[in-house]
Amino acid sequence: MTAKPDIYGILAAALKQLPPKPADSDVQAAKKRYSERVSNAVAPAFAEELRRRGLRESRPSPPSGSRSSGAERRMSGGIGAKKVDVTWATEESGLLLAISVKTINFKDRRSKNFQKNLTNRRTDLLFEAVTLHRRFPYSVIVGFLFLDKDAALDGSATRKSTFVNADQRLHLFDGRDDPADRDEKYERLFLVLLDANPTIPKVEVFRVGDLKSQIPLQDVFDEIISLIVERNPDFYEAAGGSLKKI
Repeated sequence: MTAKPDIYGILAAALKQLPPKPADSDVQAAKKRYSERVSNAVAPAFAEELRRRGLRESRPSPPSGSRSSGAERRMSGGIGAKKVDVTWATEESGLLLAISVKTINFKDRRSKNFQKNLTNRRTDLLFEAVTLHRRFPYSVIVGFLFLDKDAALDGSATRKSTFVNADQRLHLFDGRDDPADRDEKYERLFLVLLDANPTIPKVEVFRVGDLKSQIPLQDVFDEIISLIVERNPDFYEAAGGSLKKI
């Protein structure tokens, strides 16, 4: 019997479907389409891993065919409806988990670094956290900012790399361990260095606030399951990294 792929296998298979990455000097429309395709590869892969761990209603849901849909789910929020990349909601409890996926894939042509869109991506992340937490204060909201692998190498004698700057700018908004904590905080925030090589794509995952310790993606999803159980102890328990209904 063939073993089912783990999250790395699922994600790698999705990333291998990406087209060749446009050059940094290419037109903005081409770069925008590529970035959207990265998000639309990651989100179904994450949702598939969640379903594999017992969160059967996770979306984006796969169609009847073999390939997953990249469609986002539109959720009602505290300050307006918001499309969310990955969600798990039930009839009993509403939104229990949301995962936001943001990306920065291209260097700015003038500055030659990845810094230009960092403030915008942070704003996008914080708006999602606020609008979802205000309506669902007990929901677990997790954020992933995917950076091109070279974002760790674009520093200079006068400025830190985009990777380090992203960590510093997001650190204040990580670690919402109490449902009464600030709405704009995420339960967990992660930075991901992405090598979108079409033959052997690779990711390196780091918890915001600790860039020295790479985290296996399996451990990230183990922690997500633990957070859900902690917030919903009357309904669920963890069993070997999966969610079990009591």
